[in-house]
Amino acid sequence: MNAGQLQSLKDLIEFLKQSEVGEFELEQDDLKVRLSFAGHGSSAGSADLGQLARLLQAMPQTAPSAASQQNAPAQLATVSAAAPAAAAAGEQAGLHTVKSPIVGTFYEAPSPGAEPFVKVGEQVEAGQVICIVEAMKLMNEIECDVAGEVVKRLANSGQPVEYGQPLFEVRPR
Repeated sequence: MNAGQLQSLKDLIEFLKQSEVGEFELEQDDLKVRLSFAGHGSSAGSADLGQLARLLQAMPQTAPSAASQQNAPAQLATVSAAAPAAAAAGEQAGLHTVKSPIVGTFYEAPSPGAEPFVKVGEQVEAGQVICIVEAMKLMNEIECDVAGEVVKRLANSGQPVEYGQPLFEVRPR
């Protein structure tokens, strides 16, 4: 893997994090990369980037400067994980995470094309419906368990979610 490919991979990782993509998988020739940003927390991001670094280090080096390329993945993981981890720790202080009580498919609106139940920046009340998780053809309304401001939506509409997976972050009042 050359320096250009490493930069492209780094740019892709940053794009995926900014786009709040939950999971991403790439298979290209003998390279296979799988990233999961489900929690968007500092520990999950660091672990995924560390796993990516180990995967990249284990790849066969075909470029003539393999010795110099050997350290590049570790540097990539260190640089990419340090800044988001520090920012996430500061931002998440005092936030409440609303988690999925069931396995199913996340929907932010009551029907396709309808307005979402809640938007980032809106105030919500305890007991207010904030999304739907479909399980076995049943639409389960998920209620917020605290009153406050919706800070972040952690799942994408139509995305499968697991039991206990974070769906929203709310700053309690």
